[in-house]
Amino acid sequence: MFLAFIIALIGALLFSALSLPIPWLIGPIFSVLIAQFFIKDRLRWPATLRNTGLIIVGVAIGQQFDFALFSDFQSLMLFMVIVNVLLFLFCLGIAWGISRTTGLTFKTAVAANVPGGLSQLVLFAEEEGDVNLTAVTYFHIVRVLGVVLLIPFLVSGNVVGGASIPLTLDVWQVVLLIILSAALVPIGKRLKLPVAHFLTPIIVVIALKLFSIDTPTMPSDVLHIAQLLIGAYIGLLLKPSTLRLPAKVLAGGVLSTIAMIVLTYGTSLLIAEFLNLSFATSFLSTAPGGLDQMGLLAAAVKADISVVTVFQLFRLLFIFLCILPLIKWIYREREKELS
Repeated sequence: MFLAFIIALIGALLFSALSLPIPWLIGPIFSVLIAQFFIKDRLRWPATLRNTGLIIVGVAIGQQFDFALFSDFQSLMLFMVIVNVLLFLFCLGIAWGISRTTGLTFKTAVAANVPGGLSQLVLFAEEEGDVNLTAVTYFHIVRVLGVVLLIPFLVSGNVVGGASIPLTLDVWQVVLLIILSAALVPIGKRLKLPVAHFLTPIIVVIALKLFSIDTPTMPSDVLHIAQLLIGAYIGLLLKPSTLRLPAKVLAGGVLSTIAMIVLTYGTSLLIAEFLNLSFATSFLSTAPGGLDQMGLLAAAVKADISVVTVFQLFRLLFIFLCILPLIKWIYREREKELS
């Protein structure tokens, strides 16, 4: 674990020296990803550290949430529904093509191409006995890596973080706020919140703001630490053993990621025009990544965090409340007909 930390830190410092976007997230992803192809079966990074990073980023996003967003919520809701329906239909088309060319079942291809959270879709694949878990995991890991590594270069080269605050009383207030958010995460899990370690802190800070309780600004150094904790975890997701899948499946994962990013690019241009949003905001709102990754990028790039969070949360709920239950129901009915 210490070796993984050193490699992640080297990547962060190198990307920072090169003035690349979001160096404390992308640097660790890139360095750890490459390192494990040379240092086999030695790097470890527990999910607890990743979750700690998510809590910190969740607090920072909650601090920047703008309630003015809901003044025109009807228009926003309309676009969220249209975008997600179009994206799902597009994913069905990609899934059909993947199943025809790779030999994967259509159910596996759908689970591999629905742009939900990595952990949630992998859990869905584990619950369904007739889904190729390795293929689904590979597709979503490639999408996470592609989105997190590519999108910052598309939306902006400018990196922003929290305010540069010296280690004073404010920092200890930040620590207390992080501890409070972490303590309430089990409640978020019981409520079945998607990505509870990320969403619970957002809700906690928003609740404090509703009661006019001031929260300290998140120092940039603390956000850098959080990005490193998350980046090292993402970098370790793609194992060399995963690349033993058939070449057609490997190529399908890359091509489907590219196709979704291209679709996102087109829809984000339309949304930016109609809703008067910046390109960075509209792109991150519609990008096929998880709520936590897109929220983290929105916190690091000049984007409207409120809009990005609401769009990504709506997609996550749309997929897990509508799409995945629908897929399960369709296949149950087919099994009844065959039996």
